[in-house]
Amino acid sequence: MPEKVNYYVGEQSLRFPREVYITASASVVGKKEGEGPLGKCFDMVCGDDKFGEDNWEQAESTLQKEALALAMGKGKLKPEDIRYLFAGDLLGQNIATSFGLMDYEIPLFGLYGACSTAGESLSLAAMCVGAGYAKTVAALTSSHFASAEKQFRFPLEYANQRPISATWTVTGSGAFILSGKRSRIRITGITTGKIVDMGVKDSMNMGAAMAPAAANLIAQNLEDFKRKPEDYDKIITGDLGYVGQEILIDLLKKKKIDISSVHEDCGILIYDKEKQGTGSGGSGCGCSAVTLSAHYLPMLERGAIKRILFVPTGALLSTVSFNEGQSVPGIAHGAVIEQEGERES
Repeated sequence: MPEKVNYYVGEQSLRFPREVYITASASVVGKKEGEGPLGKCFDMVCGDDKFGEDNWEQAESTLQKEALALAMGKGKLKPEDIRYLFAGDLLGQNIATSFGLMDYEIPLFGLYGACSTAGESLSLAAMCVGAGYAKTVAALTSSHFASAEKQFRFPLEYANQRPISATWTVTGSGAFILSGKRSRIRITGITTGKIVDMGVKDSMNMGAAMAPAAANLIAQNLEDFKRKPEDYDKIITGDLGYVGQEILIDLLKKKKIDISSVHEDCGILIYDKEKQGTGSGGSGCGCSAVTLSAHYLPMLERGAIKRILFVPTGALLSTVSFNEGQSVPGIAHGAVIEQEGERES
């Protein structure tokens, strides 16, 4: 019998028995995101944040529908070519996902990891392909500024003031096609995060709530894969923003890990906070997804970077838990994404 290979890595990580590639991706964003520093990178920028729909929730559903259509088009795929969808959003009962994707008639795993859902969906999709359960799957997620404000904070008509620690929910959706078919970009491993609760109760400071989970995940990934921060060209968090980034770097320095030279945050990159008035930066499921698709994957494709640790972060609150005075736990999920044919260490 062939020797049994152990694909468990350390305490929380996996390598895959089969190679897993990202063969196509797409990003769809709203007007504000299109006006930001990455505006020219996105596949589609819509000037109407309702995307021609009657309400914000339907608009977010349209985001997902369009992102998946674009990704399938790039991959020259039809819905019947995709075995499973791994998708989620921020809205109650994942309604943006269910209403947005039901017409495709593709088997769906509906996911909720708050703003870490891009990492969760990529992780589960990669596990599915890597284990041989499917040849081709899709991972996608979305968020919308207006639908998120309506559910988690205040309706826009209320015109409440926002502290500088608050982040701005990205209107956007990112979709990824994963397959065993060889491409230039490969997911070589994942690290699954634990829920971390440091007692933060301020819903206007999500960076502080999520940073401890990100620190825990990054430290565990480095330990599991026996790597140092400099073994990654970039360690990328999803939406900690300026406040959360500072906390993350400080927490890791206490563990004698310095990521300051390689760390970037999607929430910091996607907006110009001075010109656009976005406070601590961008947030939401769509923030990390569209930034990975539009900015980092092209960098991997052309060889500008060789290996990244992609760490979307999520704040696990609901309106019920917040109104009952509970704290805001955080979670993060990590995916190691590399240019194919590069480093083996």
